Amino acid sequence: MKKLGVLIIFTGALFVLSCEKESDEVSDRFNFLTGTVWLSDSLLVNGVDGSYPGGPLENFKGEAIFNEDGTGTFGIYTGTWKFEQNETVLKITSPSLLIVLTTQIVELTATSLKITTTYPNSANPDEPLNIRMTFKPK
Repeated sequence: MKKLGVLIIFTGALFVLSCEKESDEVSDRFNFLTGTVWLSDSLLVNGVDGSYPGGPLENFKGEAIFNEDGTGTFGIYTGTWKFEQNETVLKITSPSLLIVLTTQIVELTATSLKITTTYPNSANPDEPLNIRMTFKPK
């Protein structure tokens, strides 16, 4: 009976250790996103450059840094980020943004980050702004 108890404890310990190991592993997408400083390449609103002075994406121009702890800098904004939906969605939150920026990841590799989203259009609420942002490593 003692042997059975020891076997159960040993099996439980192995299970706990294997679960901890799995949770410590990070995905390639996580490493791609956090492993570099991203530099904005194109910031489009409805297919047109939106990064010009006074443009709707001017404040996203420059560097995007995604820290491993879920914090980051996105142009002039600071805030938090997280993956969702099997790492196909990237959510960016900042006190400076009106809403949580929920983006679809079009491409994420070591050399390319491309995201799309829609954003409310204050000039015409019935027609949201279609945004596409691309980044390359700095």
